Amino acid sequence: MKDLFDLSGKIAVVTGASRGIGESIARLLAHKGAHVIVSSRKIEGCEAVAQSIRDSGGKASAFACHVGEMQQISALFEHIKSEFGRIDILVNNAAANPYFGHILDTDLAAYAKTVDVNIRGYFFMSAEAGKMMRDQGAGVILNTASVNGIRPGDMQGIYSITKAAVISMTKAFAKECGKHNIRVNALLPGLTDTKFASALTTNDAILKSALTQIPLGRVADPDEMAGTVLYLVSDASSYTTGACVVVDGGMLA
Repeated sequence: MKDLFDLSGKIAVVTGASRGIGESIARLLAHKGAHVIVSSRKIEGCEAVAQSIRDSGGKASAFACHVGEMQQISALFEHIKSEFGRIDILVNNAAANPYFGHILDTDLAAYAKTVDVNIRGYFFMSAEAGKMMRDQGAGVILNTASVNGIRPGDMQGIYSITKAAVISMTKAFAKECGKHNIRVNALLPGLTDTKFASALTTNDAILKSALTQIPLGRVADPDEMAGTVLYLVSDASSYTTGACVVVDGGMLA
């Protein structure tokens, strides 16, 4: 029987992959046979993850890209075209959340940074990948959104708003790109133990309150997000597109 989760021969790009959920995704996709292009803002972190994947027998390379900068998105796709000639999987996982505080006090700089990365970055990464996938006849895009896109997080207003946009973006791309055999889905993580979420997980009062809302009673490990992504980017989900899969320990239930 065919292994529906086999990614051998696939070229995958994972953004925000130098740590946290992105790193876990990159490692699992490589373990299943994909050549993973590990990307984030700083090349040192990317190369460390890529080298670790290679050391364990996987295929990986590193390329720095700040998805909030349009020129860097262009440079990434020029690299992909010249080096690999195709892209089979794009995981939009890089995100910005520079502001934690009351929504009324959000300043323009924090607003712009969050929107530029979480909305504009995801949109044009998807558009560039989608054009290549359209030309080659197939491809899969996976967006990391958040449960905050459904239920806004306290003191996380603009971040939550951008993640709601990612959910809508996922459906819009899925709807228009299906005829090109491009599938587009989203992962909606709940509270996960990452540096990105440290404002929540390192504050005892906030963490205690959050855990009372999670039926499983604990914070997720980043590795617990990667399996859902593997399903969504593999042939196991060949009839799944426009789906937004919640992985939150039951919080939204």
